[in-house]
Amino acid sequence: MSPSGANALGVTRERPLAIVGAMVEETEPLLAATVDAVVERAGPFVLHRAWLDGVPVLLATCGIGKVQAAALTQALLDRGAAAVLFTGVAGGVDPTLRVGDLVVAADALQHDVDVTALGYALGQVPGHHAVRWVADADLRDRVVAAARTVAATEGVRVVVGTVASGDRFVADPDDVARLRSTFGAACAEMEGAAVAQVCAAWGTPWAIVRSVSDTADHDAHVDFRAFTTVAAARAVAVVRGTLAGLAR
Repeated sequence: MSPSGANALGVTRERPLAIVGAMVEETEPLLAATVDAVVERAGPFVLHRAWLDGVPVLLATCGIGKVQAAALTQALLDRGAAAVLFTGVAGGVDPTLRVGDLVVAADALQHDVDVTALGYALGQVPGHHAVRWVADADLRDRVVAAARTVAATEGVRVVVGTVASGDRFVADPDDVARLRSTFGAACAEMEGAAVAQVCAAWGTPWAIVRSVSDTADHDAHVDFRAFTTVAAARAVAVVRGTLAGLAR
């Protein structure tokens, strides 16, 4: 990708691809690989405007939870981000998923939103017609292609499915069963749908890739600590594969 030439997503030096993770374990490996990084501040957030694998990026860590994710996403869009790619780890909800497998979002929803008493569907945010936000098809397909390449090398699976976000760590088998039966969720995490909601409001392409660090059950707190670094590295590999495709 030339310094001034846009690709299919409209990513240019002036309109970089934003890459976001909730924890430093998810973003530091990417930051270490950047070149020509310039640090910017956006309120409490530190943004790194740089080049990564031939693509101009805005790289940042949002912190845990939907509010943090939404606040950073808005700051990134205000600074010209052409698209947003969220990366990191998640708890597996699809029973076929194992630790290390990859989930790419077909869509995302907020599983902890409940305004059913006023006639809304479970998960539906008032003022929005649908429960789910659908990922950008072009960016999603690029991420899926990169994920499949990583999966073939690492001996793991790729699932394209629903990312269920909520402001609590899911670690109960009954909650896992509910997320699966109610929403058909593939994985559970705490940020992605907030990113999707903000991006959708501004018509900005978005995608999410998550590597399974635990199976969101009674052992989730143990698995998460043990496998976060390994799982995050797998998601990082997908991000870099996606960037390589954009740079061509």
